[in-house]
Amino acid sequence: MAGKIFILNGPNLNLLGVRQPEIYGSETLADIEALCAARAKDLGLAIDFRQSNVEGELVGWIQEARDGAAGIILNAAAYTHTSIAILDALKAVDIPVIEVHLSNVFAREDFRHHSYVSLAATGVICGFGSAGYLLALEALAKQQ
Repeated sequence: MAGKIFILNGPNLNLLGVRQPEIYGSETLADIEALCAARAKDLGLAIDFRQSNVEGELVGWIQEARDGAAGIILNAAAYTHTSIAILDALKAVDIPVIEVHLSNVFAREDFRHHSYVSLAATGVICGFGSAGYLLALEALAKQQ
């Protein structure tokens, strides 16, 4: 697979490990990044792992992926349910996109059941904690 896999994380994911651990677990985002880096190496992939609380920055990174990424793993967090701008950016890239959520969004509040990201995603993984990121990497590796 040519290029890197962009692993993009949305708002409040920088607080993993301290924010609602009963829902999101005790791992930090740095822990997840380390797991992803190790798994990507095993799969012969390179990753570019980023997090932002700013919607426009995520849109910019998605646009950047058009020119150098082989795929995107996106945990847009709350923007999943609200951002048409992220949807439009995803529709402009011609690479696989895997939507990831740590929790099972369908077992939570009704507003979390709708995803704008899903409208542009190749696939969706939710409810498996950090393992969802690893599953997404494996899925992208198989799309070569």
